[in-house]
Amino acid sequence: MSKGQNSGGLMSSAGLVRYFDAEDRNAIRLDPKAVVAAGTLFGIGILVLNALAF
Repeated sequence: MSKGQNSGGLMSSAGLVRYFDAEDRNAIRLDPKAVVAAGTLFGIGILVLNALAF
């Protein structure tokens, strides 16, 4: 491969990095702690329902 050829790599993914880095004003913003708390409560609820079902 000569020096003049582009091998792809990081240059081809630069647009994706910019796309995922941009913040959308219409996006739903959630606190990460709220997501973990909701997941924990959901899991505990499933465990309780399984225990009650016998």
